[in-house]
Amino acid sequence: MPRERDPDEPKIYFLPNLMTACNLACGFFAVLMIFRGLLEVGNTKIPPKEYYEHVKPYYEYAILLIFGSCLFDLLDGRLARLGGQESPFGQEFDSLADIISFGMAPAMLLSKAVLFPLGNIGWAIALVYLVCGALRLARFNCLASMPKKPGASTDFRGLPIPMAAGFIASLTFLLIDLHKNDHELRYWKYVLAGAMLGLSLLMISDIRYPSFKRVGWRTRGTLPAIVITVLLMFVTVQFRYIMPVVLFSLYLIYGMVRPWISQRMRREIEVETEEEPGTGEE
Repeated sequence: MPRERDPDEPKIYFLPNLMTACNLACGFFAVLMIFRGLLEVGNTKIPPKEYYEHVKPYYEYAILLIFGSCLFDLLDGRLARLGGQESPFGQEFDSLADIISFGMAPAMLLSKAVLFPLGNIGWAIALVYLVCGALRLARFNCLASMPKKPGASTDFRGLPIPMAAGFIASLTFLLIDLHKNDHELRYWKYVLAGAMLGLSLLMISDIRYPSFKRVGWRTRGTLPAIVITVLLMFVTVQFRYIMPVVLFSLYLIYGMVRPWISQRMRREIEVETEEEPGTGEE
């Protein structure tokens, strides 16, 4: 005889939480790849060129896994909203997965792939990023649990941690490619250190970033927009080392200049849905 369900037991929907589990798995394997790279070189002091020759494949795998986490993180929310399966359990599970995939993994990646010449300072910068990412997720959960007001904004408050992680991973991906022949980091380690601190501040800031949660099956598009999207995907594949940095940078900058953009242009850029009579948001 089947056991009666406890009314206080949280609802666990299969597909959205499966995507979150895949997000967590990608984060775990990204951290594992970074550790494997560390084991490859050990604690010996070797020149930067030889260091990168040994660890480059592992760090590239870790970066691709972080990108995979970004994809699964996008899918879990979409599936939950499309199926009307949003739940407190899914929200908490998603945050726990995010702190590994977009907090721990990028912090370890950057501290060992780029900031390692800075020693303990590099570790400290990575720690600041991780703490700010955790604070960002905790604040998001608190805001999400509050009663929703009619017509309330769906904007993110502060830079979303997946976007911060994507920017770090894509920029590291580009640097690894640029230095495949000349592995001296020169000033790049200072640029990345400053960028990581800047991202940390953006995550806990009050700057509003669009969530694009309103984009769904009823979102109206235009033929030029579809053509541009297809071309953008093609260009991204062709220039896979450069375009991820460009795309994540555009989102990062857009949030900062958004207050000075007209409402009409915002609606066009953010592809907001036009609700049909008699329908409403879940």
